[in-house]
Amino acid sequence: MTTQLQRKQELHRLHQSGCFVLPNPWDLGGARVLAQLGFQALATTSSGFAWSRGQSDNASSLEEALAHFREIAEGAPLPVSADFMDCFAVDPSGVEKNVLAAAATGLAGLSIEDSTRDGATPLLDFALSVERVHAARSATRQSDADLVLTARSEGFIRGAPDLDETIRRLTAYADAGADCLYAPGLSTPEQIKAVVQAVAPKPVNVLVGSDFTTVAALADLGVRRISVGGALARVAWGAFLAAAEEIVCHGTFSNLDGATPFGPLDGRFGETSDDGAA
Repeated sequence: MTTQLQRKQELHRLHQSGCFVLPNPWDLGGARVLAQLGFQALATTSSGFAWSRGQSDNASSLEEALAHFREIAEGAPLPVSADFMDCFAVDPSGVEKNVLAAAATGLAGLSIEDSTRDGATPLLDFALSVERVHAARSATRQSDADLVLTARSEGFIRGAPDLDETIRRLTAYADAGADCLYAPGLSTPEQIKAVVQAVAPKPVNVLVGSDFTTVAALADLGVRRISVGGALARVAWGAFLAAAEEIVCHGTFSNLDGATPFGPLDGRFGETSDDGAA
């Protein structure tokens, strides 16, 4: 059995050297299977969780998100970092309050992003964004949680792919106390290397949602952490949709032949290890 403190310490340790993959399950079953497969830590996915509840991404409530974090953090035997989106608040005081609530769910880390979800002005004001990271850092210290705080700049996935502005924001977030920096949407070695060098020695997370790189290639660029966001959920939904659409459109079942056999899959859930307890 590991405690929350031990999991936080382990997540911090993983960021200190080397490169590790932080996969993103959207439910407890997936989290436990990923642990069985040998991953060292996990992260939640806002999109994968929302889709599992019949919602679009970012439609979950704070209460739903907190309950989800607690289920994964208490039920999986690995450190868990939460995709906390915009922390369900714009003003720094709201960020601080909500990060304190998230820290109480048993997480080892969480992220904060600077997106407005408004196409006309996709990113929050620069000064406000920095204040929000300060507030999140303050909350982790108040709670004695010492969570791994990941600060995200969203320009590359929100219609504002400006590398200079991304670097300006990430370096400011690093100075404001973020432990790990993350700009989802970076896809070229040049972009990734520029960000790694700009925020060094702090670690960088790179999002991999398609077959454009490898763990070894990213490690060579100095990347410490790799996540897949909603990609595993999209793979699962792709197989589900292909099989279901074949049945309804053609009345045939060939896609079911690719399914994992019942016995091996059910066997993964036969016993719950004590390591899964909080």
